[in-house]
Amino acid sequence: MSLRVWDERVLPRLADMSLRGREIGELREPTCAGLVGRVLELGFGSGLNVRWYPPAVTSVTAIEPSDAGWSISARRRARTRVPIERAGLDGQRVDLPDDSHDSALVTFSLCTIPDPLLALREARRVVRDGGRLHVLEHGVAPEESVRRWQRRLEPLQRAVAGGCHLTRDIPALVEGAGWRVQELEQAYLPGPGIARPWTYGYRLVAG
Repeated sequence: MSLRVWDERVLPRLADMSLRGREIGELREPTCAGLVGRVLELGFGSGLNVRWYPPAVTSVTAIEPSDAGWSISARRRARTRVPIERAGLDGQRVDLPDDSHDSALVTFSLCTIPDPLLALREARRVVRDGGRLHVLEHGVAPEESVRRWQRRLEPLQRAVAGGCHLTRDIPALVEGAGWRVQELEQAYLPGPGIARPWTYGYRLVAG
């Protein structure tokens, strides 16, 4: 199997299976709570957030590079009342007007975007003043013993998981892009201790 086939056809399905469990779903609901109006979603994936959009969301503009991920999301998109439009493939270059959206959402995508600062700055540009960014992501752990393993494993992780990084400091990236973190929760996701290099999670809201 070629690397291109792996990245374009296999990984989106593996991501859908691994990220649709109950434990992650219980984090998606509070992450999406508070979204309003027109929402920019960076890394729409297979639409796993769709069921959690609150009633105040009027439309979603989806940025998603994977055709396979977009195809997998079709059933979820068909079940929602919220209009969802795929409006781009690259979160680093969003072809949307300034101040055209009320909120932004990104879940488990900042780890794979080559330049997450650029993507977060694009979201800052597109979201109006007073709008908020909602993030659910994994990243660098607080303990040096876990960080050492994250650094060791990251080259392999990037090779087999579509460029996924284990060592990104998500709150620092968000603030470095011009957002101000207003709410922050961080903890290991449920799972065995051996999985800790992959499971340190951040849930935050920034404005």
